[in-house]
Amino acid sequence: MGKTEYDAIVVGSGPNGLAAAITLQQAGCSVLLIEGKDTLGGGMRSEALTLPGFTHDVCSAIHPLAIASPFFCKLPLEKHGLRYILPDIAAAHPLEDGSEAFLDMSLDVTARALRRDEHVYRHLIKPVADTWPHLAEDVLGPLTIPRHPVAMARFGVNALRSANAIARRFSTPQGKGLWAGMAAHGIQPLSNLSSAAIGLVLMANAHIKGWPVPVGGSQSIANALVSYFKSLGGTIQTEFFVSNLGDLPSAKAVLLDVTPRQLLQIAGHTFSSFYTWQLQRYRYGMGVFKVDWALNGPVPFTAPACRIAGTVHLGNTFEEIARSEYETSTGRHADKPFVLLAQQSIFDPTRAPAGHHTAWAYCHVPHGSTRDMTEAIEKQVERFAPGFRDRIIARHTMNTLQMQEHNPNYIGGDINGGVIDLGQLFTRPALRFSPYRTSAKGIYICSSSTPPGGGVHGMCGFHAARRALNDIFRHTFFSIR
Repeated sequence: MGKTEYDAIVVGSGPNGLAAAITLQQAGCSVLLIEGKDTLGGGMRSEALTLPGFTHDVCSAIHPLAIASPFFCKLPLEKHGLRYILPDIAAAHPLEDGSEAFLDMSLDVTARALRRDEHVYRHLIKPVADTWPHLAEDVLGPLTIPRHPVAMARFGVNALRSANAIARRFSTPQGKGLWAGMAAHGIQPLSNLSSAAIGLVLMANAHIKGWPVPVGGSQSIANALVSYFKSLGGTIQTEFFVSNLGDLPSAKAVLLDVTPRQLLQIAGHTFSSFYTWQLQRYRYGMGVFKVDWALNGPVPFTAPACRIAGTVHLGNTFEEIARSEYETSTGRHADKPFVLLAQQSIFDPTRAPAGHHTAWAYCHVPHGSTRDMTEAIEKQVERFAPGFRDRIIARHTMNTLQMQEHNPNYIGGDINGGVIDLGQLFTRPALRFSPYRTSAKGIYICSSSTPPGGGVHGMCGFHAARRALNDIFRHTFFSIR
């Protein structure tokens, strides 16, 4: 590459890299977006992993935070080809006794179906759903003085608790199980403080905008973001893997959509010894083992709501899920792992040939595990959908190291860019006035290793770009408040 001068360079084209590039380009900067692979999108990629005609989401599949993102929702992505489908039932949770709980787009429907736990559910989730428009930017951003302190304080009272503590409010296995599946998205033991936060956010957003399935696959989100970035005049370079800052053209600011380990490899020689020490202490979390299936029919769940839910949580009771997550966090493989399953083709016929379907699932495993969990995952599906194995015509699997090979940000299979427990909730990747600044002037980190963490929402990139604009470009362009 030539030494063309740019105002800003963004390395990495995941949701955060794209959000950073768009934010800077919107402000009038000349931006170069660099991607190591031949396609853009990071975790938002879709491929024919099993058979021709079957489109599988390589990582992210269902996107409640994409549609709820304060940044993405302001972009004209529909004009750039993005279409969402909203399942009425965002998620369902079957139990071994044949009963189930489900997360409907209607809070009233969800609460009433929980019967004895109706009041508990309303009291827990309705305040979050009602105040989310005031909470969103604070929850999905760095630690700061909240814009709406009363609403934020009410949210924090429950969000900073452990999922275990919240579960004790429910009296039925159905209510406890539904809650466990939501909280387990945090990929940490349910006994950890702040492990309740992700469950509250996911449940509330199901009742606000739903859990959307992008038509054509997760790649459609990336394609729309790329199209919009190009329409603003942005420049893209693919198949260029950055291993050192010296590889880059000159620029006023460099924003890196990478985790601390890669940040040290690329730019560590420019950092202070203290900042380097902080990054070296950054903790990565559990990994995932993922399976994609090509099927000759839909997953034959016994529980009715599971057959029409976008996502199905497989783990039976709260106690079983909590045990699975704890065992995994201590380096053991659970015999009955908690499984997150998505069935996009039920709603999006573009995903599979007529009469056929896809299914997507993963379970949590110890960091860096290479154990094949296919059998354990398929046993869990078969447990709640007898006859499932008879419908499999092809499968594709990825262990933690293969996940990392696909996306270098998934260190040891950690798709969250690092543990999001109380110790790293507000200090990712280091305890600093701004988590997006590094100790070197003009170099920023904009990945999910910064607040608010993992998920397809782009808010890490948005906040990092806003920081760079205020630091470097405030006299040239304008200051974003």
